Amino acid sequence: MASSLSTKPFLGALFSDEHSRYGSLRHSDFRSAVLQISTSRGSRHRTLEIKAAGSTYGNYFRVSTFGESHGGGVGCVIDGCPPRIPLTEADLQVDLDRRRPGQSRITTPRKETDTAHIYSGVAEGFTTGSPIMIKVPNTDQRGKDYSEMSMAYRPSHADATYDFKYGTRSVEGGGRSSARETIGRVAAGAVAKKILKAYSGTEILAYVSQAHKVILPEDLVHHETLTLDQVESNIARCPHPEYAEKMIAAIDAVRVKGDSVGGVVTCIVRNLPRGLGSPVFDKLEAELAKAALSLPATKGFEFGSGFAGTFLTGSEHNDEFYMDEHGRVRTRTNRSGGIQGGISNGEIINMRIAFKPTSTISRKQNTVTRDKKETELIARGRHDPCVVPRAVPMVEASVALVLIDQLLAQYAQCQLFPINPDFQEPLRLPRLEQSGIPL
Repeated sequence: MASSLSTKPFLGALFSDEHSRYGSLRHSDFRSAVLQISTSRGSRHRTLEIKAAGSTYGNYFRVSTFGESHGGGVGCVIDGCPPRIPLTEADLQVDLDRRRPGQSRITTPRKETDTAHIYSGVAEGFTTGSPIMIKVPNTDQRGKDYSEMSMAYRPSHADATYDFKYGTRSVEGGGRSSARETIGRVAAGAVAKKILKAYSGTEILAYVSQAHKVILPEDLVHHETLTLDQVESNIARCPHPEYAEKMIAAIDAVRVKGDSVGGVVTCIVRNLPRGLGSPVFDKLEAELAKAALSLPATKGFEFGSGFAGTFLTGSEHNDEFYMDEHGRVRTRTNRSGGIQGGISNGEIINMRIAFKPTSTISRKQNTVTRDKKETELIARGRHDPCVVPRAVPMVEASVALVLIDQLLAQYAQCQLFPINPDFQEPLRLPRLEQSGIPL
């Protein structure tokens, strides 16, 4: 089998001709992503594209994000969205406004409207079933703020590892490691949440349960009755006013010193159909963990009883079953967090995601330059003193993308033919006129 590289220019080829590991290939011959392969059976060429890794999530509801912090814009392409779903740019804007920078003194002061534009996949206010492209322009870039960081690595940031992996990186704003990448996820998540709500009444709500050392006691939030208005009632996005003020004070205390703190976002899912998820490698909690931990600055994930469950005995930890007044099998407690054996059991799913302190701070730190010399760095730019208030809609979106993909998978595998009514429940099909879907 013979292969040849195409003549498209490759922007990341930094090594010189004499140091090339590719034999007789010159620097100008090292090109990108399209490989022509000819087989011994004939002279016909097949053109294969080498797809960029790590920018797409989902099997049935596939979302690819694109763009960088200081490029022309960011966004996503959604493939696999069901047709005839009512969708407008205003549907996306609600969550994008919750995510956008500059919304309060405890977030980054970067000023962006983050206005979404739908370029395809929607006609006359309804999805068509074809790929949906959504883009948000960048309008407040300040590349000069990153002049020092073009030469020195920010401690605990992705600057160094991007160089280690790719041999090059986008300096301004951190490129793909910037939280602006999550705009695409939040926009796609808004579509997913709309479908989940219309199809099964599923609700996804996240809130800040810890900021630095201020921890909201679990018994102060009632997950059965928690509302979005409670979460959005303050800039900390903590549903308890007293603890919200404590969190804001803790963030303010480090903000004025040019430092940062981390925290925890709790997320719950109500009214999720039973049976979502699969055994072994594709367990529902594993998919949720993957999606959550792919968000910038995440450092931990737990669901249900989490690590605290390790202090209990089996008799203390087990969720005993009972029959409710509607003849449904339920659990009296929910230490399983709504998932057992990797499959949703119909109870409220609850999870917690830990976020580290923002790594870009304006305090002097020791580091190393790209040419391997030790130095000191005071990072400039506009950054969140604590990421968790803006991470709330990001977590919701990530969870929504997992659940819509799992819902479509469940329908395809287990609901295509008549169910076993002794054990299975039908997925609740919405009436078209109630969901807003045209007849």
